[in-house]
Amino acid sequence: MRYLGPKNRIARREGIDLGLKTPGSKSHARLLKKLNVPPGQHGGRAGRRKVSERAVQLREKQKLRFLFGLTERQLKNYFKKAVFKKGNTALYVSQYLEKRLDNIVYRLGMAPTRAAARQLISHGHVAINDKKMAVASYQVRVGDKVSYKKEATMKIPYVEKTLANKDIIVPSWLEKKAVAGRLTAEPSIDEIGKQINLRLIIEYYSR
Repeated sequence: MRYLGPKNRIARREGIDLGLKTPGSKSHARLLKKLNVPPGQHGGRAGRRKVSERAVQLREKQKLRFLFGLTERQLKNYFKKAVFKKGNTALYVSQYLEKRLDNIVYRLGMAPTRAAARQLISHGHVAINDKKMAVASYQVRVGDKVSYKKEATMKIPYVEKTLANKDIIVPSWLEKKAVAGRLTAEPSIDEIGKQINLRLIIEYYSR
């Protein structure tokens, strides 16, 4: 089941900004101030025990789940698909996640968060090669064009604000022109690797 509870609490528990709040919002600013303070009455300081190797793997797996807004079943299915392919399992898992339509919309700066991207997609605001696509988990193919279905979408306040943000860095495997983008190559592991240790997650699922 996808997590629907307090988003800042989850980010503080994992100790990283999971991109769950719109950058520049008051809620995001509050998160950044308390990011290094675990949630709870005493900031998680009272009665802390030594963390086992299995627990470390679990936390890393949960980070990845929350980062991409996945259910446990979805993440496990991506792992199963990656295991059947010859080569680097961690790379294949990252590619399955990065090629999700909701993630591509987010990476292109067409939505402020992955959750907002999922909402736009489910409401029919996003198109693949100029055809409406309402499935957030759709695997975008190399060469696919991703755009808004209607120009009116760009007038939605949070979309308009996101499009005006010039600080968004688009990954090298994506190409953005105006308010549309294209997947130009298979995603690398670099973007996920900055925040998540995929090796620990592979070990977790391999047991």
